[in-house]
Amino acid sequence: MAVIEVNDLRKSYKGHQAVNGVSLTVERGEIFGIAGPNGAGKTSVVECVSGLRRPDGGTVRVLGLDPHGGDRRALQQRIGAQLQEAALPDAIKVGEALKMYASFYDDPADWRALMDEWGLAGRKGDRFAGLSGGWKQRLFIALALVGRPEVVLLDELTTGLDPDARRSTWALIRTMRERGVTVVIVTHFMDEAEALCDRVAIIDGGRVTAQGSPRELIGQAGAGTASLEDAYFALTGRN
Repeated sequence: MAVIEVNDLRKSYKGHQAVNGVSLTVERGEIFGIAGPNGAGKTSVVECVSGLRRPDGGTVRVLGLDPHGGDRRALQQRIGAQLQEAALPDAIKVGEALKMYASFYDDPADWRALMDEWGLAGRKGDRFAGLSGGWKQRLFIALALVGRPEVVLLDELTTGLDPDARRSTWALIRTMRERGVTVVIVTHFMDEAEALCDRVAIIDGGRVTAQGSPRELIGQAGAGTASLEDAYFALTGRN
């Protein structure tokens, strides 16, 4: 069953066509990747899906609801998001942030239990500015989950992390899916998309250039293609 349906999505900024006819579906319970280079239009797609930006054309439905119409308030109670420019005040403490975000929802998770589940209890009194990149990302994931979402959108979650922190974050994303949450990740790392995703849409120049499971995309790229990164270069014509 599709929980996200995007049809012929279009979005421009000051004459630049950032998203040019993107169509995709995300099935319940999967990890779906939106992959491609920086500036491809990936973040604009996710911002339209989350309701943060209004598309210029096309349709978006999330859990059967329109994120840009009268359904927006109801939808915000059912999705979680960590977007690329996410940040918190430097002085806010981990526990304060979780308590504050819980107050935004009608039926939030127990933020104290969530803090324990995601290994943040020992950081409860730490200020955001003092957290390492890995701990910040762990906090952002917990914040995205505090509303008991059915769908979580994660944009460039591992950018800037060291290899150990990246691997730890991948494990957290898999745990989300195991708990029944549908996860959409945006990434420009093809190894990340291959490791995590059930299906991937490769976006380049505001268009979907290929879509399928990592194995299917590798197969589409032809003989001698060993990885999703190799397939990406073959399918997009990039060197």
